[in-house]
Amino acid sequence: MRQLIIAGNWKMHKTITEAVSFAQELKSSLDNVGTGVEVVVCPPFTALAPVAEVLKGSSIALAAQNMHWEKQGAYTGEIAPAMLKEIGCKYVVLGHSERRQYFGETDENVNKKVMSALENQLIPILCVGETLEQREAGITEKTVEARLWVPWQD
Repeated sequence: MRQLIIAGNWKMHKTITEAVSFAQELKSSLDNVGTGVEVVVCPPFTALAPVAEVLKGSSIALAAQNMHWEKQGAYTGEIAPAMLKEIGCKYVVLGHSERRQYFGETDENVNKKVMSALENQLIPILCVGETLEQREAGITEKTVEARLWVPWQD
């Protein structure tokens, strides 16, 4: 049976103080919601470590909103998979439509990130949706299939 995951992406909302307070509220109300359901929170990078502290010992999992595929290097403003793992992340959101739209992420970049996440024992939450234009053009299935392509399937 598949594991049901309920994930909340906080995007660029909540200061550290607000995030900690919100995580405490979530922990009191959502910890141990039931068998077969995993609750995952995705706070901004600045709040990952403090929220991880709040969630210690709870059933609520932590996810980062993005990561770089390299282990380390001169990538100002990026974060490495090992850094996320050390903080306590179990999941990482990759390929979000906003990352694709505003930051020019491509299927190739996202594929590198997915492979790196898996190599670093992070579970990727892969976003594969289409744009409004693609939906209106009737190419939703083609778009999603293209985003799920992996090199070893050829």
